[in-house]
Amino acid sequence: MKKNLKVLLLAVFVAAASCSFTTKKFDDPDKDKLLIDLITYVLNRGHYELATVDDTFSASVYDRFIESLDPLKRYFLASDIAEFEKYRLEIDDQIKAKDLTFFDLVNERLAERMEQAKARYQVVLADPFDFTVKEKINVDYDNLAYATSEKELQERWRQQLKFSTISNYYDLVEEKKTSEKAKAEALENGETYEETENAKLSMTEMEEKARDQVRTSLKEFFDFNKDLNREDYFAIFLTTFVEGFDPHTNYFAPPDRDRFDLRMSGKLEGIGARLQKKNDYVTIVEVISGGPAWRGEHLNVGDAILKVKQEDEKDPVSIVGMRVDDAVQLIKGPKGTKVTLTIKRVDGSIEDEVITRDVVELEETFAKAVVIDKDERKFGLIHLPQFYFDMQDFEKKNATNDVRNEILRLKEEGMEGLVLDLRDNGGGSLKTAVDIGGLFIKEGPMVQVAGAGNNKEVLKDVDPEIVWDGPLVILVNGLSASASEILAAAMQDYKRAIIIGSEQSYGKGTVQRLLDLNQYVRQNDMGDMGALKLTTQKFYRINGGSTQLEGVKSDVVMPDRYAYIDVGERDYDNPLPYDKIAPANYKIWDGYVDFDKAIQNSQERMAKSEQLALIDENAKWIKERREELEVTLNLDEYIDEIEERKSQTQKYKAIDNYDNKLSLKSLSSEIELMRQDTVLREKRKRWHENLAKDIYVEEAVNVLEDLKINNIKTEKVANIKN
Repeated sequence: MKKNLKVLLLAVFVAAASCSFTTKKFDDPDKDKLLIDLITYVLNRGHYELATVDDTFSASVYDRFIESLDPLKRYFLASDIAEFEKYRLEIDDQIKAKDLTFFDLVNERLAERMEQAKARYQVVLADPFDFTVKEKINVDYDNLAYATSEKELQERWRQQLKFSTISNYYDLVEEKKTSEKAKAEALENGETYEETENAKLSMTEMEEKARDQVRTSLKEFFDFNKDLNREDYFAIFLTTFVEGFDPHTNYFAPPDRDRFDLRMSGKLEGIGARLQKKNDYVTIVEVISGGPAWRGEHLNVGDAILKVKQEDEKDPVSIVGMRVDDAVQLIKGPKGTKVTLTIKRVDGSIEDEVITRDVVELEETFAKAVVIDKDERKFGLIHLPQFYFDMQDFEKKNATNDVRNEILRLKEEGMEGLVLDLRDNGGGSLKTAVDIGGLFIKEGPMVQVAGAGNNKEVLKDVDPEIVWDGPLVILVNGLSASASEILAAAMQDYKRAIIIGSEQSYGKGTVQRLLDLNQYVRQNDMGDMGALKLTTQKFYRINGGSTQLEGVKSDVVMPDRYAYIDVGERDYDNPLPYDKIAPANYKIWDGYVDFDKAIQNSQERMAKSEQLALIDENAKWIKERREELEVTLNLDEYIDEIEERKSQTQKYKAIDNYDNKLSLKSLSSEIELMRQDTVLREKRKRWHENLAKDIYVEEAVNVLEDLKINNIKTEKVANIKN
């Protein structure tokens, strides 16, 4: 895309030779207007590819802002939208003029409609729901029209609250069935059995309790919103504005910036998962290695959190439709406390997960290795969860040194081929990605980085040492992003490694910087201005292609459960486009004699694999379930649908029971540590058990066996000493 050079600099910025702001320069000292100036200034100075702030841009801001405030379309009426609509193409002009008419109108109307909603939900929940009636609710809120009358809006609330209640009611009914079955078995065996309180309820009482749970959830929701002020909603507006440039450019109000700083520093306390709002659901987009959710295998990427219950409370709080920040406040908590999450899996099944909050154990995010024995040959696997480094002292701790040391240890064990596992690796330090690539080639370019104004830089490995010159396979999936894609792409372009995994990786080919907006303000008496995270650069492969959107295409494609679901960069509304630049000057690695043949052999094996066929079938089934937009509100039909899903899910459990017949053991140096550290021993045991069920690791080893190395080298491998 041709770079747009049109900028929005105001005269006050030109006059400020120091590029600092002072509130004295503004006739209107209002903080919101100052924030607009600050953000506009920083965007125009630093964003990689400026958006054209015109009527089209205005319409996109309008749509995102309204959707973020009312995702379920249960507050605003069609008449409200008609009133807002006249500003649809004027937001760009209002931003330039620091005119907040549109924002003020919407903000005030939302407050009015939410007050009305407080009374509305009480009326709806006052009477019992009849779950024998055959009716369905359409949850395709994106295409749902706004209600045209109070009566229609009341009916919408009735359906949505019945939808919430039937889930609670089903849980209570199932609990009663389970209790009655256990009681009958106990009596048959001459034993006593104490029923749970819920099991003692009549059907009428269960329906009433299910409604009470929804009522409590809504009360909690409105209590949260009661604490929000104009500044909070203006932060939402600013975020929808800056996201018009690209989805990774975000405004952080002061509390949000503090949470971001905390996460970037690695000090994570809570459940250890990153959340994102998708339509009305708060969805898991990353399970952080080492965190409690990861250790207990509670959550998976794509899971939606429906309810949150604290250990000292009886009833859960629904977070459907809730802002992410508010949901996070409910989910996080002090170390050692428990939280129960009601999870909707990617296959549509619903389960409760009890998670003990904790601090993420950073050592679990570090590189770790395992020796794989097969047919009297030894192979090595290194799992790298992220490209990390010590922010205070790079040389003290970084992914490059750790991977290098693991390779040396594996060589001592007699390793004949190496698997580098980058699955679920969301990225991290660019320098470590470049340096790790250098462990496998003599020297040369690794990635091209372009900044604003098409300034291009080629980042190279300049160390002639090759730590591993043997067969190399890299595993990726749809969640391998950023620095992972840089490393995989470079090894693919050099033909140094065969890439195995999803059809493509995540597709994030951009770089962001976090800028404290307070540094631009002098003599500020209006408080903390927050921060702006903006996209400043774009990655390009050494062959010239961008990793943006396209990611890295695997040489050998192996489907996974997310194969037909958009979980990458392409799932965002307005990502930066894919493009190409001139390739860097590099020479393909000449160490293999059968590179293409090894790929062909693998593709032929995968085409015959029954396990992969089952995984692909499961992936398609998951996609079908996620596309079902009508949900029954009839209890019998509701139960039948759940039972059908349970039956189908049971069929796919065979995927998790696969045995790849590989023998796995820890490195000799680690075995000594495990004798002293029982926690480490348990972690490695669980990791090895998972790898033993992994068909992707099995195929990676098969490819390593097929790869043959040309022993007649024109360049000698450096002598590596441990």
